[in-house]
Amino acid sequence: MGTRRDFLKKSAMLTTAAMVAPTVLSSCGKKQKEIGLQIYTVRDQLNEDLEGTLKKVAELGYNSVEAAGFGNGRFYGKEPKEFTKMLNDMGMKFMSSHTVFEPDVADDVCAAHAEAGCKYIVYPYLPGQFRENLDGYKNTADKLNTLGQIAQKHGLQFAYHNHNFEFEPMEGQIPMDVLLGNTDPKLVKSELDLYWITKGGHTPVEYFNKFPGRFELWHVKDMDNTPEQFFAAVGTGTIDFKPIFDAREKAGMKHFFVEEDRCKGDIWEDLNTSFTYLNNASFV
Repeated sequence: MGTRRDFLKKSAMLTTAAMVAPTVLSSCGKKQKEIGLQIYTVRDQLNEDLEGTLKKVAELGYNSVEAAGFGNGRFYGKEPKEFTKMLNDMGMKFMSSHTVFEPDVADDVCAAHAEAGCKYIVYPYLPGQFRENLDGYKNTADKLNTLGQIAQKHGLQFAYHNHNFEFEPMEGQIPMDVLLGNTDPKLVKSELDLYWITKGGHTPVEYFNKFPGRFELWHVKDMDNTPEQFFAAVGTGTIDFKPIFDAREKAGMKHFFVEEDRCKGDIWEDLNTSFTYLNNASFV
């Protein structure tokens, strides 16, 4: 029969082991990757259940978020700090926000993003009336510089997000080159959409070499192997992500977000597939 002294000794050993084990496991484990999600992907679900949908995103493993729901000084109806706290409490960072805004309201918009602790504010889409000719793109470049200046004043980095129309030749030039060539690299970064540049007939690495350091943000999305070239879960389509990620330093990439504009199947299955692929990929 063990003595009281033996019991106390064993208890002390167990207590020490319990305290040490998490540290050992943590130090032996792999460093967690930052894998973000552009939550426009689950916009319908967010409209139905904001908190429940964000929890589901976090449960899949995503730990960084890019929003697409700012309006009237709020994010998805929440005050800036309230929205950020909700994300933080779920283990996710509020990194970036897609927001269409013009210079006349830029101070207020940027102030709200700064209050939320957001790092990037991204101009997500250029309406048709601003891209009818190259002068439209040149005027847009001037506006982006202005927006970038205002964003910088509030401690934010401004960026522009592309689609495929910026790569359609116009008047002997490529509009994306006009936008990047006529904007200040410090004021205006690019959030390169890997799907849309591919659909536009160019490669990301081509643009990393042409405009090094400009692509701090990426949208990581895949393209299915059909004539339609529809969106696909990352790693299941035709885009070869290894050479793109291998050139991340040339690009200047700091953060990336999975996005799937539209989904023919179960979006949660696709988001799980995308996360698993990127989490397991040795080149990410």
